[in-house]
This record gives sequence, C-alpha cells and structure tokens, in this order.
Amino acid sequence: MISTGELRKGVVIELDGDLWQILDYHHIKMGRGSAQVRIKLRNVKKGSTVERSFQAGEKWPRAQLDRRPIQFLYRDGDDFHFMESESYEQFHLTASQLDEVVPYLKDGMVLDRISYESETLGVELPITVDLVVAETEPGFAGDTATGARKAATMETGLVVQVPLFVTAGDTLRIDTRTGEYQTRV
Repeated sequence: MISTGELRKGVVIELDGDLWQILDYHHIKMGRGSAQVRIKLRNVKKGSTVERSFQAGEKWPRAQLDRRPIQFLYRDGDDFHFMESESYEQFHLTASQLDEVVPYLKDGMVLDRISYESETLGVELPITVDLVVAETEPGFAGDTATGARKAATMETGLVVQVPLFVTAGDTLRIDTRTGEYQTRV
C-alpha cells in the first residue's frame, strides 16, 4: 500500500480497477479543513489524464509491475520491434503505446519492458541517452554573453536546445526525463 505521504512521480497505483501513473502531486492545507492531495494521474492502458483530490492519509495498492531488459531492434512505420534479452522472443509495440518514448529510441539500445500480469504496458528508457546531432544552425562568436542556446535536431528527430558551440555530427547526452541537453560526449 502507498499513502499520500509516500507519493512519487512515476509510481503506478491501482485505483478504481485501473492502473494509474502519478504525473504530478501537490499537498494542499486549507485553513480549517483537513489536508488534501491533488494528484495528476495518467491511465497506463488508455493514456487519458485526470486530476483528482484525495484526503491526506488515504492509501492505495501499489501495482506490481514486472521489468525485464529488452533491446530495440528497428522501426517499421508505426510499429517498433523489440527483443527480450533473456529469451530472444521478439515483439512489437505501436507508436501510440510508446507515446513520448519514440524520439529517444535508436537501433540497438537496451531498455526495460514494463508489464503487468503478462500484458506489456510500455517501455522505460534509461535516464540518459547519447544521440548524434543531425542538423543545427551555426553558432556565432560573441553570442555567449547571455548563455544563448539554439535548436538542434537529433538523429531520431528529437529537437533539443543546446549551447552555441554544438555542431552537426556531435554526440550529445540527453536527459530522457526532461528532454534537456546535459553534455557533449
């Protein structure tokens, strides 16, 4: 069981017979009433997002998710093909099932398969990925006084704001949680 005091972003709970992932939460203390928690939840299977309020101290069962290492093989239109690292079993997921993970996927990368009661819910990326800059504007000397940034399109199509010294062909480390540039590799 997980209570309102143990909430964390990304935790999956069982609520009203469905699996919900916590996207954001805020503790609210009113002047006279008891404290409440406002939670933004995403339905893991359907993808819908809702905001609900609960009394402080309320508890829900934590969903027991199975995580197994997999390898991304290739993309075929809207289908993404993966392989289990242990059994070499191949399976595919659609772009709608992967949602915001798609811009970070590159052939051969290792990630985790998230499943609940033998049903694949999606994949979990590593915290950072290394991607090659496919295209970016040239940076100009003297523009660095304000910590200026420019847009760079990565090999997977992801657009990231980067420092002016980054050029096409550079390999960059990108944080998958925020989508931000971390360092040049």
